[in-house]
Amino acid sequence: MSQQGEKPAAHEDDWWRKLYDETAPDTGPSSAPDSLDDRFDSVSDTVGEAVEPESEREPEPEPLPEVRPDPRTAWDPYREQAPPSEEPERKSEPERMLEPEPVPVATQAAVPGPRNTVFPAPWEAPAGPPGPRTFAVPKPPEPEPPPAPLTPPAAGPTTAPDPVALHELPPDWAASDAPADGGGARPLVDHLGDRPPTYDAEPAALPAATSENLDALVPDTVLDGARYGTYTLRAASVRGDSARFRGEPRRDALLTARFGSAESALVLVAVAGGVRGGEGAHLAAADACRWIGGAVARSHARLSEDIRAGRRADLKSGLHRLTDRTYGKLRARAAELGVEPGEYTTSLRCLLLSADPDCRTRVFFGVGSGGLFRLRDGLWQDLEPVIPEEAASGVSEAGPDGDRLTMDLQITTPPSPYSDGPAPPPAELFRFRASVARPGDTLLLCSNGFAEPMRDEPELPDELAERWGPPGPPGLPAFLADTQLRIKGYADDRTCAAVWEA
Repeated sequence: MSQQGEKPAAHEDDWWRKLYDETAPDTGPSSAPDSLDDRFDSVSDTVGEAVEPESEREPEPEPLPEVRPDPRTAWDPYREQAPPSEEPERKSEPERMLEPEPVPVATQAAVPGPRNTVFPAPWEAPAGPPGPRTFAVPKPPEPEPPPAPLTPPAAGPTTAPDPVALHELPPDWAASDAPADGGGARPLVDHLGDRPPTYDAEPAALPAATSENLDALVPDTVLDGARYGTYTLRAASVRGDSARFRGEPRRDALLTARFGSAESALVLVAVAGGVRGGEGAHLAAADACRWIGGAVARSHARLSEDIRAGRRADLKSGLHRLTDRTYGKLRARAAELGVEPGEYTTSLRCLLLSADPDCRTRVFFGVGSGGLFRLRDGLWQDLEPVIPEEAASGVSEAGPDGDRLTMDLQITTPPSPYSDGPAPPPAELFRFRASVARPGDTLLLCSNGFAEPMRDEPELPDELAERWGPPGPPGLPAFLADTQLRIKGYADDRTCAAVWEA
């Protein structure tokens, strides 16, 4: 009797006794093969089908085109795909020895369709055309230019283009620099006269440098420009052909500076030219420009007021005093270097320009050689201040009527016994000029290297008058090209500043 009070049937007790009979002998190991390879083969035969040889396979039919699903509905494309009408015949599987038939197991309903149908994975995009998407409207394509008319090929063998020709500049590339106001093209840098100069027009050698004189190096070319009030300024300083060939530094120096602001601003242009043959000539020129610039900067307010008010006497005395201080510093610097004052000196010529549109007074002052010219109505005028002959030899003692201020006893004065050497050379005379500009004028300030051909070679001023006349001032590259018009026999540094009046 069971625990629930039921009486078991006789056949159930007999099955229980056969299952747990202690007198029955142990069955022992089975005679069937039971290794890992045997089990793998058994499972492969059960769940797979026989693989046909590559040579006996028939070509598989092309898959049906997939239909793009509509994301707005629950339509399933795989359920609507109809199976093919005819299924390719399958060859009978080879007989397997000592392998039981696989027992069919209940599986889920298979998706209808041929076995060779490849279903995309969830992470793969559908192979059909893309579905509808939302995106920004693209810009309409630009209309294509009309095709160029076809030209018949030239007779002769067809050759590939030269790659070097693709990088060649057009013949008139250097003449493409036109004035800002729309004038014609500027001519190329060329020479004037029957024969070209001896030296090449381009730099050849750089000045020698050491680790101690790097601060003393100067560039080959300096170019600058500005526009204030009614005038336009262009300035350039170029190393001479001789210095370019020999590897010498540029001896000329150029300074353009503005002091102050608004209508009271004052523009200074300083041009200095070192003596030829001096070892530190370029340093003396740079010192002169820097020291005169500092002196004008400290007094620019008073100078600007005097220029706008037209006080010529005050301007001449004040600028003379500033120039003397500059040359005094040059002599002191020569003593520090242990050289003669005449070896560490320079010519200095300056322009003062007011930024006030109502002021057209242009002030020139300086010491030494150089040039001051004005282009008016197509003709050049030399505005260099004239120095009287008696002033060139010394200070005149004669009054306005010719009377002497002191009596000349015609007694020769012996040299002083306290003099250590020869008498110093006479000081350079101070030059000053203030002029009123007119609309259309062009004022030119230059060093001696540019002033000499302007006075001695008529071709140069004539060419510049044609280039710098109407319609207006040239651009910086064109102005630089104009200053490099070369003439045989003139190979010194060239420094100049030009002012165009509107």
